[in-house]
Amino acid sequence: MTERKNYLFTSESVSEGHPDKVCDQISDAVVDMLLAREPEARVAVETAATTNKVVLLGEIKVSEENAATPEEISATAREVIRRIGYQQKGFHFRTCSIDCYVHEQSQDIARGVNASDNKDEGAGDQGIMFGFATDETPELMPAPILYSHKILKRLAEARHSGAEPTLGPDAKSQLTIEYRDGRPARAHTIVLSSQHLNPDMTSEDVRAVVEPHIHKALPEGWIDADTVWHVNPTGRFVIGGPDGDAGLTGRKIIVDTYGGAAPHGGGAFSGKDPTKVDRSAAYAARYLAKNVVAAGLARKCSIQIAYAIGVAEPLSVYVDGYGTETVDPARIESAIREVMSLTPRGIRTHLGLNKPIYQRTAAYGHFGRDPDDDGGFSWERTDLVDALLSATGN
Repeated sequence: MTERKNYLFTSESVSEGHPDKVCDQISDAVVDMLLAREPEARVAVETAATTNKVVLLGEIKVSEENAATPEEISATAREVIRRIGYQQKGFHFRTCSIDCYVHEQSQDIARGVNASDNKDEGAGDQGIMFGFATDETPELMPAPILYSHKILKRLAEARHSGAEPTLGPDAKSQLTIEYRDGRPARAHTIVLSSQHLNPDMTSEDVRAVVEPHIHKALPEGWIDADTVWHVNPTGRFVIGGPDGDAGLTGRKIIVDTYGGAAPHGGGAFSGKDPTKVDRSAAYAARYLAKNVVAAGLARKCSIQIAYAIGVAEPLSVYVDGYGTETVDPARIESAIREVMSLTPRGIRTHLGLNKPIYQRTAAYGHFGRDPDDDGGFSWERTDLVDALLSATGN
């Protein structure tokens, strides 16, 4: 089948103040708190939020001296809400009720996952994970999701700085990109819904605030006279965040990854320590796919990795170059296993994942970000290019 060259493709993003993203950030803040105390901590924490109420539940395993009390976990959640900026009647960081039902990890799960004398640390669950990269942007990400994130991140920065005091924390963007000859060419349609703190603002008023920031977030020339705009299309958007709609950890898995431009295994990331392959193996798959594209072995690459609970080695590794590959995908599959261990411990060691680096991932995408000096977003490095070229005989 011939790949389409001219088409429209749409992806959405949601801001740090979206109710689901509030929950993701709280769950990952708990992960960070425990990993900072004990790098081998096991954490699986879910968060739910609604009007003036946050509930945390899940399992953790840490040594007794590093254990976190329910009060400490609740205080961590409250600080996340404060940083996001919620100080509204229906959801305020000072007054919202926070209930913590986090308990010790199941011994049955721990027994299968933990390393022992005769076996390596096993995967924390069964499942399939995907990584993806494409050369259509400098970040090697699909353009619609990358720029949907950039729009909201820029608006959040303007809100936090005080430059745009009328904007509230809750927002959603959606970007339809026109592709010509297989490359992103222009913004066909821009959808932006932003909470506003002044109830008298109209959709036109909100557009006047956000449009300059959207222009700066997108490549020059992408917005033209034919670009379709929908800013706050329902009109009033004053009640936002968990007061307007209940939130839950793990409900924005397409926003977190590739905006629908690539397959997804179904597992969420936030609230999980890096022994959980839902998270770590998805990061490894992105890392490998990005390096494959950066090495020129394909212009577009998807990698699937599969695991069984308690088993260290992946069951399979599959590479799809979408017909853009310069070598046999089977050679790339072999090279991947040669240049990086894909056991849970191997991934964590290679990427340095046992660090408190996760809350920052829980808004504006886990991929397409710059690696941080402290090890955050280590899966965005392109330091395997030479090894992959050598392993594939290039």
